Formats: sequence, C-alpha cells, structure tokens
Amino acid sequence: MADISDAQIDAAIESGRNVLETEPRAALARYDPKLGRVVVDLTNGCTFAFPPQLAQGLEAATDEQLKAVQILGVGYGLHWEALDVDLSIPGLLAGLFGTKAYMARRAGQATSPAKAAASRTNGAKGGRPRKRG
Repeated sequence: MADISDAQIDAAIESGRNVLETEPRAALARYDPKLGRVVVDLTNGCTFAFPPQLAQGLEAATDEQLKAVQILGVGYGLHWEALDVDLSIPGLLAGLFGTKAYMARRAGQATSPAKAAASRTNGAKGGRPRKRG
C-alpha cells in the first residue's frame, strides 16, 4: 500500500469542502399533493420538483407514503423507508429516475407525434418482420 502524505490528506479534505460548497444538495424535501410533485429545495437556492410517477419505486405510492421522504446524509439522496426507495440528487438533476433498465423501459413507453407517424408508415409497409427461429 502506498504511503499517503499529510499534503494528500489535506488536499482531499479541501476537495471535499469544495464539493460540499459547490454541488447542489437537498436542504429540504417534501411531497406536495396539490402539485402532485416531490419538491426538493437545494442548498444553492434552487428548487427542483418531479412527479413521483417518473421515479422507480414511487410509481404506485400513496400520498401518505410519499410524504415520508427523508434526506440522506449531507443531502445527496432522498429515501422512503416504507417503500425501500433511494434516489440520488445528482441523478434526479440529470434526469435519471431509476436504473438503466428502468429508464430504458420508460423510454420505450414514450409517445410523440413523430413516433406515431413512424409507426403508421411502418405499418403501411406491412409492419415489423416476424422473428425467425
């Protein structure tokens, strides 16, 4: 194992302080049933809100379950004990509302005028070829 110097430790501590001061973290989190949104006040003064139906594990949660949101650690995550759900603040801010597999399934469920037009065009050509084998 390599020796770690006092200078390296001091640099790591300073880096951690910088992260805590600059990266947005949750200062307050709550569920607003009137808005139908989980609302997160961030340490940088901004507010972020999202509909729970977007988030893995919160899709079918009741208002009472959603109101039990807790902030994890120094604000890098949200936790719902009764639902066994944890979401990261950096992930939510990046638009990630679950695992890669969950997000891929959600993307496949998306509809748009362009997707509908492409489906109609494909259907007019006979649709998707049947799988062989």
